[in-house]
Amino acid sequence: MSDCGLPEGATGAQVCAAVKSALEASIAESKAIVTMGSPGHFEIEVVSAAFAGKSRLESQRLVLSSIKHLMAGQSAPVHAVDRMVTRAP
Repeated sequence: MSDCGLPEGATGAQVCAAVKSALEASIAESKAIVTMGSPGHFEIEVVSAAFAGKSRLESQRLVLSSIKHLMAGQSAPVHAVDRMVTRAP
């Protein structure tokens, strides 16, 4: 088991599901779409009213803080977020 709770060598689908779950649990009334590019690299799109009135940087910080546990440590399943879209509905 890795530090983030996923099994060592988790598949891309498992990591995508974990990222989506973490985002939707942390950001109120959100809908997330997560896709994997190359191993460890992801694209994230999140729609939530929580982004209304926030700057792009504030919205991105909210997303990254939601998945920081998946990006921490030597065996982190998420190495990079190559593309991130945040928007209010």
